[in-house]
Amino acid sequence: MENVSSATLHGSGHAAHHGDYLEDPKGLRSWLTTVDHKRIGIMYMWSVIFFMVVGGLLALLLRLELLTPKQTLITAEMYNRVFTLHGAVMVFLVIIPGIPAALGNFALPLLLGAKDVAFPRLNLFSYYLYVTGALMALCTLLLGGVDTGWTFYTPYSTTTGGGVTLMVLAAFVLGFSSIFTGVNFIATVHTLRAPGMGWFEMPLFCWSMYATALIQILATPVLGITLLLLVMERVMGVGIFDPQLGGDPVLFQHFFWFYSHPAVYIMILPAMAVISEVIPTFSKKTIFGYKAIAFSSIAIALLGFLVWAHHMFTAGMSLFAGAIFSFLTFFIAIPSAIKVFNWIATMWRGSISLRAPMIYAISFLLMFTIGGLTGLFLASLATDVHLHDTYFVVAHFHYVMAGSNLVALLAGIHYWWPKMFGRMYNDKLASVGAALVFLGFNATFLPQFVMGSRGMPRRYYNYLPEFQGLHIASTIGSWILASGLFLGLAVLIASLMKPKEQLARNPWGGRTLEWETASPPTTHNFDEPIALRHGPYDYRPVEEIEASEGVTR
Repeated sequence: MENVSSATLHGSGHAAHHGDYLEDPKGLRSWLTTVDHKRIGIMYMWSVIFFMVVGGLLALLLRLELLTPKQTLITAEMYNRVFTLHGAVMVFLVIIPGIPAALGNFALPLLLGAKDVAFPRLNLFSYYLYVTGALMALCTLLLGGVDTGWTFYTPYSTTTGGGVTLMVLAAFVLGFSSIFTGVNFIATVHTLRAPGMGWFEMPLFCWSMYATALIQILATPVLGITLLLLVMERVMGVGIFDPQLGGDPVLFQHFFWFYSHPAVYIMILPAMAVISEVIPTFSKKTIFGYKAIAFSSIAIALLGFLVWAHHMFTAGMSLFAGAIFSFLTFFIAIPSAIKVFNWIATMWRGSISLRAPMIYAISFLLMFTIGGLTGLFLASLATDVHLHDTYFVVAHFHYVMAGSNLVALLAGIHYWWPKMFGRMYNDKLASVGAALVFLGFNATFLPQFVMGSRGMPRRYYNYLPEFQGLHIASTIGSWILASGLFLGLAVLIASLMKPKEQLARNPWGGRTLEWETASPPTTHNFDEPIALRHGPYDYRPVEEIEASEGVTR
């Protein structure tokens, strides 16, 4: 990593001192009208946690229903509505906005040495769009629910009743929130980096957030237009996707997956961003292959637009097109593998501290690897025909999305929690929660790979008795997973009940700029001049760096 000369950051006024952002200013109204990126990030975080609990409870209900081959608790129609709502809540309200909107909003300006994002008011507007879209999605329950699946495949979504139109419009509104957040992050990275911080002195978290923002801006409008066309077909009877009206249902799949496969990287790149911060800190080493990881983030963002049709190998495309998309799907595994090997190389011979954030990070490495390797089976034309629409796909999807994104979100929350609230949680209990999450997740979804390879179709309410043993194991695993998640949440909330303590500003020994601020930070982040070190992840002693540069505090 190249060195840069010392640079100085200033807060709002050289002599100005502000209280911490949680209390300055005080009052509920100040939170609801805030333009402070940290407060907006915190509001996003609690909103995402709330919807994670909602989506998780729906998942537990699904697993409980599948405990027996016939009806256990709910009807078949209710089962369809529950898994649709579970998918929509987890994808659109938790996984996609989770890390960028919550942790990205809180940490990105701090990591860049900035006072705020480029467009603070647009940032607040994005949050209220998120809340509006979330309320619209939940209001579909008053209209009888939605039973199309979270993909809204036509012609089913154009002909069924219920709240499909409202749910589709909710996703449309949420898309605008995602676009505005992406615009904000790109402008922030371009214009608000600390003096002397070049592109290759930015922390890798910023690189991944930048790549994510590119996908949000370029891909989300495609989904927005597609959803509007779907609404037009339902409300106005325009023949676009419904074959009875002269439409083409496969066209919807092309439009939907042209967004939704890049959306997979909207979900996974932020997870990689968090892991790229946690692993160097708790390994006490400089990140291995900084530029390779940075460029691989951009490569993933660009290649993600070229692989959408691997979701459609069984939809009737030509063999030549299938071969092209199969090759591209294999090819995009390369930049992801670069990151995994570099993270492992960073840990190699490091002084690893197994605190809760690091346990989540190691869990991410293992589960993302399983998710990525099982994706190679689905990238192959021959095996995908057999595995398509089976529980193998369910398990693969959850390993990549929940096992990677949500675990990385938990790693990031635990990593920056002391910085957010100025309080340290019980690390031993948090580590137990992290271990339970890892064990429970694998116990839930590993059996589903076996079920899928044996032909168990997904989204089925009843199933053959031969699959019951594996379903029982999967359901028990979901209980272990839930216990770990709720234990982790309880540990974090319990830390907020303690009186505020004089917490060290850098309890983990991190070497990025957010650890130069107080814990919690002041309203304007940097009220006093601070030294920009030689770059992120430089683990030489601070005093040695400052002495070599002639910097005094």
